[in-house]
Amino acid sequence: MEPAEPIRAGDRDRDAVVQRLQEAFAEGRLDDDEFDQRTRAALTARLSSDLAVLTRDLPDGPPAGSPAMTARPAPAGRRPGRLAMAYKSSVRRGGRWSVPEQFRTVVYKGSGHIDLRAAELTAPVTTLFAIAYKSRIDVLVPLGVRVELDGFGVSKGWSAEEDLEGRLPAGAPVVHIRGIGYKGSVEVLTKPR
Repeated sequence: MEPAEPIRAGDRDRDAVVQRLQEAFAEGRLDDDEFDQRTRAALTARLSSDLAVLTRDLPDGPPAGSPAMTARPAPAGRRPGRLAMAYKSSVRRGGRWSVPEQFRTVVYKGSGHIDLRAAELTAPVTTLFAIAYKSRIDVLVPLGVRVELDGFGVSKGWSAEEDLEGRLPAGAPVVHIRGIGYKGSVEVLTKPR
């Protein structure tokens, strides 16, 4: 019997693997570098066999009792927090958390770290308003989303060669970052410094 020929991977196949990698990252099964490498490989995979290798050493799904990583609305009566502020201190959001359709963070003479890589996006388009007054706010975005930036004092921390947004399916989630950096900056990255 001849081995089956590998079939070409589609956008849904790639999306499913990226979602599983996000779950594994949130569970602590992958470190930052592994997560970044595997996500990039998933987004550029051509064959189903290329995708299978990326999750071979991971369990089939999240542990029992943990919520699935999907873009879904927050439960009725309970909405995710929409504001994070810091005055001469820091704001840190990361791991598994629900991101509302609009999220605002304001940092005055401090620092901010907003990590969306394992977060649950509750809308197809998520808008993050970031104001850094004499501060720096780092926003970590997953590779499977389209990123739109505007404002001033806002920069993207990856080069055009690394940019995989052109390969994303048309229905990929969008993270729109509107930032203001007054004597400070808002930096958008795909992995921590």
